[in-house]
Amino acid sequence: MRPVKNPSALRSRPVSSIRGTARAPGDKSISHRALILGAVSVGETIIEGLLEASDVAATAGALRCLGVDIERLDTARWRVGGVGVGGLAEPSQVLDLGNSGTGARLLMGLVASQAILTFFTGDASLSRRPMERVTDPLAEMGARVTSRSGGLLPLSIAGATDPVPITHRLKVPSAQVKSAILLAGLNTPGRTSVIETLPTRDHTETLLRHFGAEVLVEDDANERTISVTGYPELQAVPVKVPADPSSAAFAAVAALITDSSDITLTGVSVNPLRAGLYRTLREMGATIDFENERLASGEPVADLCIRSCALRGVSVPASRAPSMIDEYPVLAVAAACAHGTTVLEGLGELKHKESDRLSAIAGGLALCGVEIEIGDNRMMITGTGKPPRGQTKSSAPVETHGDHRIAMAFLTLGAGAANPIAVNSAKSIETSFPDFAGFMNRLGADITAAGQQKS
Repeated sequence: MRPVKNPSALRSRPVSSIRGTARAPGDKSISHRALILGAVSVGETIIEGLLEASDVAATAGALRCLGVDIERLDTARWRVGGVGVGGLAEPSQVLDLGNSGTGARLLMGLVASQAILTFFTGDASLSRRPMERVTDPLAEMGARVTSRSGGLLPLSIAGATDPVPITHRLKVPSAQVKSAILLAGLNTPGRTSVIETLPTRDHTETLLRHFGAEVLVEDDANERTISVTGYPELQAVPVKVPADPSSAAFAAVAALITDSSDITLTGVSVNPLRAGLYRTLREMGATIDFENERLASGEPVADLCIRSCALRGVSVPASRAPSMIDEYPVLAVAAACAHGTTVLEGLGELKHKESDRLSAIAGGLALCGVEIEIGDNRMMITGTGKPPRGQTKSSAPVETHGDHRIAMAFLTLGAGAANPIAVNSAKSIETSFPDFAGFMNRLGADITAAGQQKS
């Protein structure tokens, strides 16, 4: 197979089936957190399965600027020399997090309770994303934040000399905001707490415990309180990063929407707070089995066995959004191939991702002949149970708006559509899944640079 030489414009052609066994790249959320907690532990942390994509590389680069020794040992295996809680050095340069919202927001929390001055910037997309939801509670802890109007990057954080613990109630469900506050709490006396009404992904809590921190989670009927006790002596421990369920989702949906497909995706995180997509696909009639369930560094993982089948439209409640917020683009692809109408609620946060994903999904599906309606906070997709039309010869490529998940979702749709689907730019895929086209093609997809034929 010839390599995909030009990532700026890719085309995905219909295929007869998706088959085989593969492992998706390491989980992006856990990769960021493993690097960060390894950085403030005592000793050397060995991380296996780290996602080697530009978002995670940006976090590693920023940590090096903060005085942390990070070394790649071999493929997906890294060593982090920890400096201990409160041991970060003041950086001599601006921390450029590229497109990584996770890296930027978590590192803001990490430096906010240290008496150092740190400047943050990012690419054009990240510089449009809201940061006040993170910096406001950090300011309550004593950090001094200076930013562009609207709390946008670039910004600076002068860490608190005498940080104070807070109890913060999340205004919107956000694992990034929760994690930033908990990380700031590591170098803060007493107990720092976050209250959430909808549970968000809990990788930070799991890894904090893995490294030896005291984390308390209290549930009542309507909310959850997560607390961390300050000044722990985190000890370096090995971390095994599971395969990313968000990345595995593209192959899973491709198998469901193409005939005679049968794939196994190994070692995928099946954390209940990340598995909303797979729950939804099962409700749509998908054949998805979790086999060989086990734990990896405290995270539940399994091998996912997926076979093609007919899907039906369902209604997905807003309460499920935090467990699948990154998967709505590829869920929309499954809905486009299902029979009947799929109603997705609680999508307001999609407007504040790498792009306005709500509009990007709607525009791309309409271009491919799929009936879709959107509102401020919801989306309705009506499928016929047959392959969507795809693009006509006169159609323009799908506009990705520089968003990796939009690009990958529509390339996935191309496998099960009646006609090929092209995207105008796929460079952003490097942020989370550098070998996406190769990975999918090894399972039977036909994704090539525009004008190139698969060999």
